[in-house]
Amino acid sequence: MNVYPFIEAEQAGEHNVKRACELLEVSRSAYYQQQRGVQSQRQRVDAQLTAKITQVHAVSKGTYGAPRIHADLADAGLRHGRKRVARLMRCAGLAGKSPRRWRTTTVPDPNAGRRPDLVNRDFGTDPAGIDTRWCGDITYINTWQGWLYLATVIDLASRRVVGWAVAEHLRTDLIDAALTDALVRRRPPSGLVFHSDRGCPIHQRPTRPPRRCPRHPPLCRPAWAVLGQRGRRVVLRHHQNRTATPPTLAHP
Repeated sequence: MNVYPFIEAEQAGEHNVKRACELLEVSRSAYYQQQRGVQSQRQRVDAQLTAKITQVHAVSKGTYGAPRIHADLADAGLRHGRKRVARLMRCAGLAGKSPRRWRTTTVPDPNAGRRPDLVNRDFGTDPAGIDTRWCGDITYINTWQGWLYLATVIDLASRRVVGWAVAEHLRTDLIDAALTDALVRRRPPSGLVFHSDRGCPIHQRPTRPPRRCPRHPPLCRPAWAVLGQRGRRVVLRHHQNRTATPPTLAHP
């Protein structure tokens, strides 16, 4: 902390400089040197150390705090206290970036019964076990139009996405659409095991029965508008295309 402005204020108020220096535990010679613009040895070292700290902080892209900068300076042969490094960082307005707090997005349903682990924590790949073990999860996607939710079904044996669905909601219909998409695409044999977390969208009951199409893989309705796709059996008109279709020539 710089106490010299307080001494200057006391001197401007015609108070005793000697008494102010004694109370603030500063020598009068250091105060008068500061008045004449003469830096002490400690101030010069602090200025050099601040330049080194700023350089290390810039190399770390502003992520290093006082402990890591102090460790890097020690590795470079600059032996200074960590409190001194922290003080100079505060004076220079430098601060590190702490990792973000982990937010739990999968909240188990307290009313749902505990289900057995049918895969026995075996998530390894096995070419002979294709379409015998599937797993599913939900991913959040931030777009210009808001948050979207992507539900995927992955074959553990091949790591292939066998089914997926996109929606603007996090209801059970999204999970059902992704799982139905995988069933329609793959047609797995009996005995298939589907593994997922214990999140609420997995356990809660759907509000309405999902629509199923035997010939086309299902996709949640909000995804058509979001992905810019046209619905089924929608005729492409000339004004919807960039260039109109040339007219057909008549037969001679």
